[in-house]
Amino acid sequence: MSLVDHDRTDEQEETVALLVAEIESLRRYVSGLMRSDPYGAEDVVQETLLRAWQLAPCLQWHERPIRMWLFRVAHNLVADRFRRSRTFPVGVTAEDFAAATTASVPDHADRVSDRCTLVAALRTLSSRHREAVARVHLLGESGEELARSLGVPQGTVKSRTHHGIRALRGELGTRGLGRPTGAGASGRIAA
Repeated sequence: MSLVDHDRTDEQEETVALLVAEIESLRRYVSGLMRSDPYGAEDVVQETLLRAWQLAPCLQWHERPIRMWLFRVAHNLVADRFRRSRTFPVGVTAEDFAAATTASVPDHADRVSDRCTLVAALRTLSSRHREAVARVHLLGESGEELARSLGVPQGTVKSRTHHGIRALRGELGTRGLGRPTGAGASGRIAA
């Protein structure tokens, strides 16, 4: 007989027997509360039994059923777990979350559609007008650089760009995408 077995009293054995008798019902109760976390449920059951064992001398085992006490302790432990999982980082306020949810995320499908429409409209231009518009407005080359690389006067580049943009606006207008005239057009095309 070991020293631990020798020190056990009848009262301790009765406490152990009462706790063992309640394990399955306690496990079912906690599993019902924590459906998505079976390992967490087992932790709660063990913590509940540990607290019962530690507080055994203070509890009134014979006057009241221990099951209700065990269920209340387990319920409180589960509630504490849920509260801990809902914590917010320090320094974050409700306004920060509101601003994040109201900010709209651009729809990339619209950009793809716009680019396809722009490319189709650019294909309707003559090659000279398309090159001038693309290099000046899409690639950001200056008129002077383009005139030098093409070997034409700068006025010719300006003319091709002007007529190309006008034709491009007309083509986009027929597709229902052009903006009304006089709307403060800068002549720049967004890529």
